[in-house]
Amino acid sequence: MNTAATGTATVFGAVHLGYIVIETNRFADWRRFGTDAIGMHHDSVSRDLMRFRLDGQECRFLLRRGPAEDVVATGWHIDDHASFEEIEARIRAHNVPVVRGSDEEAALRGVERLLRFPGPKGITQEIYTTPLTSPEPLRMLASGFVTGDSGMGHIALTSTKPTQIRGYFNTVFDARLTDCIDETISGVKLKIRFLRVNERHHSIAVAATRGLPIDPIRTRVQHLNIQAATLDDVAQSYQRVHELGFDMALSVGRHTNDKELSYYALTPSGFEWEVGWNPIVIDETTWEPTTHQGISVWGHLPVGRTIVDKLAQFRAGARSLAHPENTVPDLSGAGIADR
Repeated sequence: MNTAATGTATVFGAVHLGYIVIETNRFADWRRFGTDAIGMHHDSVSRDLMRFRLDGQECRFLLRRGPAEDVVATGWHIDDHASFEEIEARIRAHNVPVVRGSDEEAALRGVERLLRFPGPKGITQEIYTTPLTSPEPLRMLASGFVTGDSGMGHIALTSTKPTQIRGYFNTVFDARLTDCIDETISGVKLKIRFLRVNERHHSIAVAATRGLPIDPIRTRVQHLNIQAATLDDVAQSYQRVHELGFDMALSVGRHTNDKELSYYALTPSGFEWEVGWNPIVIDETTWEPTTHQGISVWGHLPVGRTIVDKLAQFRAGARSLAHPENTVPDLSGAGIADR
């Protein structure tokens, strides 16, 4: 890699989804959901802060008290200082503000230092190089989760401006298009683009309606994904979600593109949480983007959806027409050929 921070060196492969920051007032429900249903390790920091772990890293999910009921920041682990400085140089070159996080903020996220800058849909993007590990043994119902070189999972967004979202992550992280899915849900035609920044099939998914540019999802993210270590972990957490009374969004199924077997539960904040197993790993020497028809080979059937849920989505879509989506134009305006 060219180590000069000139805006021309590639950072693809050096970027990994590292942590998620969620703002919520539903701490008791989130603790039950994260520990008793999904099976993660929980740490109580204070009355207004708690964390979940998936592995040795001190923090994978930071929950802070507040009204958003949504994801408010994503943290990206950057492998080396040269790549970190390259990303910072790109952002500053586009005249986008970069803010250094405080020591307290870095400690809460389990990292040595961090930079933050604006991201699409109001989700702050944060980058760091050195995660801190915890000496405390994991206490969790799951046998383990897959993180490492692939990162901790992925985020999925709905957008009225998918080309600009793709342009943003290409400008900042050299994201590559893995593939697309065409799907029709409740009569609405969707195109979903899957973007990768490392060997994981995708770290970002962007879904958009065809025709009328509306966003039917209230929250900034449509879902988060984590990857379970074993098939038994998926099945057992699926059973726990049901037994504890949390709502299920989609039943167990297997995706057409990344072949991941998964289910989607509804979080206490209203966005979805996917627990998956065994997705394919991309071979950069042979991979070519393609378009799949339909999101699932089998399964992933809606669970418990009512006309009230559909009306809520229509209302969210109508509201999105009155509130233009922020894609951080200075970073997303480079232009990526759509497909």
